[in-house]
Amino acid sequence: MSTRRRALRGAALAAAGAVALSAAALPAHAVGSASPAVPKPPAKMSAVGGARLAKPGVQVNAAAGVPKLPKPLSGRSWMVSDADSGQVLAAANPHWNLPPASTLKMLFADTVLPKLDKSRTVTVTNADLAGMGDGSSAVGIQPGLSYTVHDLWNGVFLRSGNDAVHVLAHLNGGVGATVQQMQAKAHTLGADDTHVKSPDGYDTPGQVSSAFDLTLFARQGLKNADFRSYCGTAQTQFPGAYKKGKDGKKGKRDSFAIQNTNRLLSGIDGVQHYPGIIGVKNGYTTNAGNTVTVAAQRGGHTLLVTVMNPNYPHLDEVYREARALLDWGFAADGKVSPVGTLNVARTGGSAAGSGNSGDVPKQQASADSSGGGGATMPIIFAALGVLVVVGGVLVVLRRRPRASRHGKL
Repeated sequence: MSTRRRALRGAALAAAGAVALSAAALPAHAVGSASPAVPKPPAKMSAVGGARLAKPGVQVNAAAGVPKLPKPLSGRSWMVSDADSGQVLAAANPHWNLPPASTLKMLFADTVLPKLDKSRTVTVTNADLAGMGDGSSAVGIQPGLSYTVHDLWNGVFLRSGNDAVHVLAHLNGGVGATVQQMQAKAHTLGADDTHVKSPDGYDTPGQVSSAFDLTLFARQGLKNADFRSYCGTAQTQFPGAYKKGKDGKKGKRDSFAIQNTNRLLSGIDGVQHYPGIIGVKNGYTTNAGNTVTVAAQRGGHTLLVTVMNPNYPHLDEVYREARALLDWGFAADGKVSPVGTLNVARTGGSAAGSGNSGDVPKQQASADSSGGGGATMPIIFAALGVLVVVGGVLVVLRRRPRASRHGKL
């Protein structure tokens, strides 16, 4: 190879490496200086719960005496509901199919919690923890140690532990069986937007839910006293490893404190505790962004608020918007006419309260979806661009006439 060709090849590879490193160093949502456009909701969505809920944009019956909705509200999808009556007080794109993150654990609990005796003890094996996604949230379960079902549910609700979910799923007949049961439970509740692929909410291709469905899962769960207790626990102790005694034998078992990652409940990391809060569940993944469903009680009313993937660049924005919507809901409850209903559980063949029960949308994937929680699409496209550039340079090099043995062209 000639000196000139070596120089050209080296320059191409060096440029490719620089571009790849630059792309990898950028945030997952941006390559270069341009920010991606915020995806728009489908023009037509499911009408389960009422025809107004099928329309894109904010749906509220603004009238005299009804307080104005708070601003800004940047969640791609959100909903405010009265848990007691089932009235949907206001919503924005409530049937938009979006990745749910760990809020899907509410459906997992609706499905599995009533089946397992919370005093039951299980010794965890490596097989129980197999199949967890890379980077999964975990409470710290260790193979070879024993835990009660009660401990495991604390791990699910407080630390959003995918390890605890997997152990409980194995107790329930396995991950695959549990996923099927969760899908069946969603169908019974009228939650047609939900497609379950993993029991823990980990980013998985095709796994979606909606603000409407997540609210259904929370409302159903709060009817169960144990669910209500777990989702409302701000802090508790979780079993750790055993200490070694002086004689080398197993000594007393350690424990460590765990706090609820729902900051409106635990009041940690600069987010103030919301007065009257009951629960329920928050989550975060690459595809889903931040999601939360919360329930709070005031003046004899219990409200449910779900916020999915806020776009406003503010620290803990999902909690700010959920708090603001709770405040609005308590001020508006009894004054605002509902735009839909949560009373859609199946009583036979179709979900009740549907403006058009046959109008169930095809699954919608979010524009920033990256599959199972790995590389984001912008970085993938940047890498493909680098390969094309380098490939083109190398093809040109190969197509140059080879020098003769005498060094002449």
